[in-house]
Amino acid sequence: MDNKIKIGIPRGLYYYKYNILWKEFFKELGCDIIVSPETNFEILENGKKYSASEMCLSLKIYIGHVFYLKDKVDYVLVPRIVCEKINSESCTNFIALYDIINNTFDVNILNYNVDERKRKTEESAFIKMGEKLGFGKNYIESAYHKAKKEEYKQNKINYLVQNKKLERNKTKILLVSHYYNTFDNLIGKEMTKILNDLDCEVIYACIGNPDNDKDLYKKITKTLRWLNNQELLNAVMEYKNQVNGIILLSTFPCGPDSLVNEMVTRNINIPSLTILADGPINNEGTNTRIESFVDIIKGEKYE
Repeated sequence: MDNKIKIGIPRGLYYYKYNILWKEFFKELGCDIIVSPETNFEILENGKKYSASEMCLSLKIYIGHVFYLKDKVDYVLVPRIVCEKINSESCTNFIALYDIINNTFDVNILNYNVDERKRKTEESAFIKMGEKLGFGKNYIESAYHKAKKEEYKQNKINYLVQNKKLERNKTKILLVSHYYNTFDNLIGKEMTKILNDLDCEVIYACIGNPDNDKDLYKKITKTLRWLNNQELLNAVMEYKNQVNGIILLSTFPCGPDSLVNEMVTRNINIPSLTILADGPINNEGTNTRIESFVDIIKGEKYE
């Protein structure tokens, strides 16, 4: 009989940034891991059903993934990450994520809380989470450090592989979008497919250098506090002279993105296109806009 603890991981929001860390950590602890499937229309509709109308599309999708997992596992992982880096903070929806899920579903939540401003570090949060599952501190610490090493290794590989794309003789588009939009099946993956079909090389702003801690975004604004947007602006500053155009992809109605996208279009002197998604990307109107944008860029490139 299998008595392993089953941990459900929703394939949304933080998943696309921390999935390596989470999977390796729980694997080292000997837990079973169940990840919800790629976003599909059923997950999207369930997410909308249990969401407030003012929530962004990305959060609605996440809620749909939680709904998929809630009766299939012992715990659903729902982190609360307030501040990962001094002088930064998360989106308010992310900070409230635990409360949103706890008040929406009858589900056992496995939670960890990170707030560097209050000295609640990621490592201490993982230790508390592991202890809740019944594991000893030394065992948890070992699992965490092994997971962090694997996370760093994979992030470094992803960054180096991406930089190789810059050497190819293709039209290069920097896709400026949060990791949870960039790699979602109905949003960013569709965008990548459209651009690949147009013979473009897609560079992802959300894939950063794990060894680089320079705050390049401060060349545009010194007062930006949202960490995810700081990271995207860092990538814009790093790649702006190596790409032919920028696509700013956001989900409706993201407040931080609306401000930061405006900063990019005003301060970066290369062609840009803003796409605001309130549903799946693959539709005739969006496709036409992207095709026209790429045609303009290719025309400028070869003049």
